[in-house]
Amino acid sequence: MKNTLLAILLASALPLTASAATYDDLISAAKLGDTRDIAKLVQRGASVDTTDKEGNTLLMLAARDGHNELVEYLIKQRAKVNERNAVGDTALRLAAFRGHLKAAQLLVANGAEVNMSGWAPLIYAAFNGHTDIARLLVKSGADVNAATENGMTALIVAAKGGHIEIVKLLLANRADPNKRLDSGETALDVALKAQNTDIGDLLRRSGGKSGKTVSIEIR
Repeated sequence: MKNTLLAILLASALPLTASAATYDDLISAAKLGDTRDIAKLVQRGASVDTTDKEGNTLLMLAARDGHNELVEYLIKQRAKVNERNAVGDTALRLAAFRGHLKAAQLLVANGAEVNMSGWAPLIYAAFNGHTDIARLLVKSGADVNAATENGMTALIVAAKGGHIEIVKLLLANRADPNKRLDSGETALDVALKAQNTDIGDLLRRSGGKSGKTVSIEIR
């Protein structure tokens, strides 16, 4: 009787063990960009939308690290391109932040949203100076004046980071040089604070002004 009960318990535990092993293999393979292993696991019934503990899908992990072949495979397997992780990032946001142009192109071509609340992909690309990705996003309809909760725009982060080519791109596509942060600062203010005087000159020529005001107390 005891042997029979033990056999039943062991048999019932096997699927759980196998499932845990499959999960670990999926996440590891996604981080390594191992399309072949992912494909084998998917053929055995694993979900292409499996997530890690931070809510990153396999597609997010692949896009984040520039594993283009895997990104393409997962998209063909109908992985959800607009899923968000625990902090709200999508696969396109992560590709834009890391500067993986091919991954971004694949995602945009297959329905990835270029506009969203918070840190939109364009702001991420501008933050790290990824001009090619910024150009792709603008061409794909990204809102050049989209802002985060505290008023951060792609133009402001590019001006702060000294990314003059992105500043030129945004201004050429009608980015507003006088959008303000919650602090009242504009792109001109943050550019000058960061000693990016060439960008400051460019912003002035485009109508950019300081958001700082001097209040006069009347006695």
